[in-house]
Amino acid sequence: MAKILIVEDDKGISDFIIPELKHEGYETVLATTGREGLEKASSENPDLILLDVMLPELNGLEVLRRIRQTSRVPIILETARGETIDKINGLNEGADDYIAKPFEIEELLARINALLRRINFSNTTSPVLKHGDLEMNGSSMSISVCGNSLNLSKIEFLMLKLFIEKAGTVLSRNDIIDSVWGENHFIDINTVDVYVGYLRSKLADHSDKEYIKTVRGIGYVME
Repeated sequence: MAKILIVEDDKGISDFIIPELKHEGYETVLATTGREGLEKASSENPDLILLDVMLPELNGLEVLRRIRQTSRVPIILETARGETIDKINGLNEGADDYIAKPFEIEELLARINALLRRINFSNTTSPVLKHGDLEMNGSSMSISVCGNSLNLSKIEFLMLKLFIEKAGTVLSRNDIIDSVWGENHFIDINTVDVYVGYLRSKLADHSDKEYIKTVRGIGYVME
């Protein structure tokens, strides 16, 4: 049974979410302030965190930033609809996904299920992948380039894993979404470009090589 930490100060939302998660077989833990969420992220060892941006004491982005200093636990960020800057900042700080409020419970459950499936899958597949000077270890969720360790979010890790496994194959944005986020996942197609940008930036910190190339009008390829 996966444990989900819900960091949400709106009682109406938490009262709506928690029974549905329990019905799906998840164990739930609730925190109503950012500071309490940070404490329970450490003490409860959750399998996934659902984190609101607007929180008392510490806002959600600061909680996310502090968690990412010590943990790679999957995090879904709750943002206000239309608040693009929160989505971008959340992804920059290491959120694995985001969902805009108000949301349907079916969409939230689909995102949680898909994210946990991806994490479980990545932890059980081939332990080591190599491509040129890139080396990826699926067991430890680590990757190095030219011998230097990269700090990747789980979505970045899974996306780079896909590029390595499909090296030489041109992947459309929809191909990437289906493989990384899951089929029928409700996500803005431009999110793929955002994550590719993150990967390119992190790889460029250690190598001058262009690993991921844009194929105009189609998508991306790792040669």
